[in-house]
Amino acid sequence: MKLPLDVVGIGNAIVDVLAHADDALLAKHGMAKGSMALIDAAKADSLYGAMGSAVEVSGGSAANTIAGVASFGGKAAFVGRVRNDQLGNIFRHDIKAIGVEFETAAASHGAPTGRCLVFVTPDAQRTMQTFLGACVELGPADIDADQIARAKITYLEGYLWDPPQAKEAFRKAADLAHNADRKVALSLSDTFCVKRYQQEFLHLLDEHLDVLFANEAEIAALYDVKSFDDAVKAVRGRCDIAVLTRSEKGAVIVTDKETIPVPAVKPEKLVDTTGAGDLFAAGFLYGLSQDRTLGDCGRLGALAAAEIISHVGARPEVSLKDLAKKHGL
Repeated sequence: MKLPLDVVGIGNAIVDVLAHADDALLAKHGMAKGSMALIDAAKADSLYGAMGSAVEVSGGSAANTIAGVASFGGKAAFVGRVRNDQLGNIFRHDIKAIGVEFETAAASHGAPTGRCLVFVTPDAQRTMQTFLGACVELGPADIDADQIARAKITYLEGYLWDPPQAKEAFRKAADLAHNADRKVALSLSDTFCVKRYQQEFLHLLDEHLDVLFANEAEIAALYDVKSFDDAVKAVRGRCDIAVLTRSEKGAVIVTDKETIPVPAVKPEKLVDTTGAGDLFAAGFLYGLSQDRTLGDCGRLGALAAAEIISHVGARPEVSLKDLAKKHGL
């Protein structure tokens, strides 16, 4: 019999390609600074050719979160599609090497493993151009009922809310989790996603979610409001817990009865903001799975986010479990 899990994440299985760039390069190729855009294979090849020296690391938003949960010492699993190619093998090796359960079968044909080209400007902003590749083939058949039932929390990635069969996979996972009396969480991922699927996300929030993760821009876009305070009012009571991140302003945790401010943790140095939201979610979800107070969950998230923005790449470079102990958490 397989062991219980703290968190299972479902999302895009992607290899990140990170390189430093300047604003001129972004403008030349029509990239909106600080955003994420989906691109096709031809565009991916063109932009890769324009990149400078790059670092390739396994990524994907939910996968980064799950890597963070594992670094805290949590029992974690990931569901995502790769091709049986070089990048797919790299992704599988990297995530299993950190102790994450990853059993999704690799595709033997079709699109190659997805990749995200990340352009990091001197102000540490990251601009992402994503070719999803094999990721879009994820479907209901990839959701294992036993695995979902074993996990205290099922975490869904908003970036994957595009292909119809992926939506069905999300709904299946959410239903299985609730049938097993487990929690379901979603990250809105990007305003790009929210603007495309505002009404669908609102329905998902009301019908399927216990925990919502969003930054200031995403939550404002979801409710079509201009101020953060109005967004807080709008989301209160729509799910059990809304976790709203605000970069250097920290975060706010919203329930139907209280609002809990969480101060940001200052990083040793600011290098690359890639993965900050992913790792905040990792700390929060790990804390929630261990029945920590919401305040402590937020502090674990802030600590993980500070670690990740102190270096290039969206996977922890130190043990988050040790870091938490060092900070009394």
